[in-house]
Order: sequence, then C-alpha cells, then structure tokens
Amino acid sequence: MSMPRKDVIVACDFGSRAEALDFLGMFGEDRPFVKIGMELFYAEGPDMVRALKARGHRIFLDLKLHDIPNTVRRSMAVLSALDVDICNVHAAGTAEMMRAALEGLVRPDGSRPLLIAVTQLTSTSEERMHSDLLIDRPMPEVVRHYARTARDAGLDGVVCSPLEAGDVHRCCGQGFLAVTPGVRFAEGGAGDQVRVATPARARELGSDLIVVGRPITRAADPVAAWKRCVREFLG
Repeated sequence: MSMPRKDVIVACDFGSRAEALDFLGMFGEDRPFVKIGMELFYAEGPDMVRALKARGHRIFLDLKLHDIPNTVRRSMAVLSALDVDICNVHAAGTAEMMRAALEGLVRPDGSRPLLIAVTQLTSTSEERMHSDLLIDRPMPEVVRHYARTARDAGLDGVVCSPLEAGDVHRCCGQGFLAVTPGVRFAEGGAGDQVRVATPARARELGSDLIVVGRPITRAADPVAAWKRCVREFLG
C-alpha cells in the first residue's frame, strides 16, 4: 500500500477492540490512517492490528520501543510480521539501538515498515526536560540532535512537535519525515500537551503526517472532525 506524503493519522486510543471498531464503523467506506498505541495494543494484542489491516487501514503502531539493542531487534522482527506501515522507537535509546531496530524490521523479501524515532514527547516542556531529564540544552537543539542521530542510523523520520518540524527538515532534509502529534483545533484546549499547533499551522510549519486523537475521537461528530482536520491540514 502506498504511503501518502501528507495525511492525518487518527489516534485510536481505546481500551478495547469493540470500542475501536465501533468508532471506525462511523466512517463508512472511508479508511483513515490510524494509530494503534499502547492502550489498545496491550488490551487486544496483535489481532487488533490484523483486524484493522484486513479492513484496509494503514497503521502506525506506536509502541515507542526503548530497550537494549538485541531486545529491540527481536521485538521489531515480530512487529514487522504484522504488516504495519510505521513503527517507532525512542531516539534516547541510542544510535546502536535504532540501527538494531531497523535490522529487525527487514522482512525476508527485503521490505519493511517505516521506522521513526521519538525526539521529545509533546507533553514535555523545556522546563521539565531540564529538571526531570537533566538535559540542559534548549528544546530545539535537543530535537535537532536526536533527529540527526536517527537519520544517521538510517531511520525514515522522527516524532516531534509541529513547532519543530521545519527545523527537522532543515537539518535532515525534506525527505526525512516529521510526524507530529500535539495537534489541536484553534478552539480546543491543549489537554496534557504542551508544544501544540492547529492542523493548518502544522502544515505551514512543515509537518508531513499529523497524529490527532481526542479532537477527533471525542468530538460530537468524529467523522466531521476528521474531515475538517484533513481539509485544514491538506489545505
């Protein structure tokens, strides 16, 4: 299945298969790109991925692996067999771990999912990064460094805030993906996110794929909210 350069990924952060399928059933013949995160994967396991792939959805499996290189390599081999479209790791796991993840993702036929690395979570402020993580550099510098490390390890892109997408492209090239959560409608609250932008602003700043959860999943009309998000992001 071809991967669009620009798209909206709907974060299906549900606690059960029934909730996820009921939600996606609202979309009729449309098959939005979806994110399966820890909550849904831990609740339902690999069968949830298989069910959504069988329905024709592209899948970003958002498990943020961060472990010793050998464990990550072997785990990625298991995830790759699920035929997901995108997987991710934490860039903080080091370049060696990211290279091991990439090795694990390659299937016997030479294909593999895209692999991206989380720089700093969009819920993390610069103050918290300094005080809790003891990283004393400015947030933009840290994100650029993690992005370069991921690029040099052979990855396809990073997860960052929309505010940092332009920086990522300037330091790593336009072909290096900036996948950005932390997207909210102008009238919506930020919730537990800190570094956020609207869909239109994310487009202007250079986001390639935006990940949107609660503004769509908790909307009074989720399908209308998704269509609005696609319209505002794709212009």
